[in-house]
Amino acid sequence: MKTVVWHELSESEKEQVLTRPALTSKLDIHGIVTDIVTRIKAEKDKALLEFTAKLDHVEDGKLKLTEQDIADACGRVPEELKKALQHAYRNISEFHRAQIPGSVQVVTEPGVTCEMHYHAIDNIGLYVPGGSAPLVSTVLMLGVPAQIAGCKKVILCSPPKIADEIVYAATLCGIKDIFNIGGAQAIAAMAYGTETVPKVDKVFGPGNAFVTEAKRQVSTDYKGASIDMPAGPSEVMVMADSTSDPEFVASDLLSQAEHGPDSQVMLITESRELAEAINREVDRQVAELPRRKIAESSLSHSRIIIAGTPDEACAIACRYAPEHLIMQMRDARSYLPKIRNCGSIFIGYYTPESAGDYASGTNHTLPTYGYAKTYSSLGLTDFMRHYTVQELSRDGVEALKDTIVQMTNAEGLMAHQRAILTRARKIEQGK
Repeated sequence: MKTVVWHELSESEKEQVLTRPALTSKLDIHGIVTDIVTRIKAEKDKALLEFTAKLDHVEDGKLKLTEQDIADACGRVPEELKKALQHAYRNISEFHRAQIPGSVQVVTEPGVTCEMHYHAIDNIGLYVPGGSAPLVSTVLMLGVPAQIAGCKKVILCSPPKIADEIVYAATLCGIKDIFNIGGAQAIAAMAYGTETVPKVDKVFGPGNAFVTEAKRQVSTDYKGASIDMPAGPSEVMVMADSTSDPEFVASDLLSQAEHGPDSQVMLITESRELAEAINREVDRQVAELPRRKIAESSLSHSRIIIAGTPDEACAIACRYAPEHLIMQMRDARSYLPKIRNCGSIFIGYYTPESAGDYASGTNHTLPTYGYAKTYSSLGLTDFMRHYTVQELSRDGVEALKDTIVQMTNAEGLMAHQRAILTRARKIEQGK
């Protein structure tokens, strides 16, 4: 990992150091995805089967798992893995159940009552990547809050042949509609519906560049579906000091670097000696990884930043707005109020990112690529919508009448004004 000293950099150099890897491809991702989305929207199952055969090399026409398929898949999952998934399920459920919002009722003035209520989004679609790393943990991170929120219909798509552990995790979350569909075609099918796949109101889940582009396209079409958040490659930033364990820090950096070649890992420390020790430890550990080439590609565009003080390190972290921020340093919690922009924070020497990724209870679906400045980690209310209620009594009409008249005069909206004055007149007349 390349090391830079923050105070020696110009403003443009600082910006460059904190720049994510460019999302580049020789393929016309936009055009390819547009074709997939357009055809599935028009031809439904016909196009879906064609793309599944062409892109996933599955030609049996079997898009949905039967009850027997689900039972067989669950039966093949080892008992130890089942116990681990059940453990994670309990922790994730406990944390998300604590997020259930309550209704709000406020009398803003006599005769005027304002309320806010929540209810679940009816139809939810979950996308879980498969491929070389079937993300069974993502099933729980999406399925548990959907279950607790009380969404009426939850469907799940994952590339064929869908992994047994993904199927089992889905059953823990009460999901019965599971589809052998991957990529942009899965997103389009859920957003618009086909003869086999029900249309949903909102799509959740990570994916590759094609999935991300498909989510973007369907979310901008009023006939499509909304999405959870913008997504980009995974990333982690670690803040460390002289008390940090280089082996711990290196393992944290590599746990993110192995996600993909476009992932980025960043280290901030005041200690050059520690930076050198961590770099040596990264070299030692990366050589032992099964996904070594992927991690090395990620490390090639990752950085070590030498900061002057912990406060400067916090400012750099806020400027970068990482998906994950690990504060492996002395008195880490005392710096928490200085951190404003990040997806999820891991405090102390004994809190690896993998805890949040799998089983501590927090959600690992997080904003990436700098979106943590404006987007939040996924939570229970992302599977819900809130709405407001207001009620005026006769006293409330009298209390608001003059204010509404003045404001409607200013805007020139006389029908709005008539709506309040008609009521006020009839109240005065005793009708």
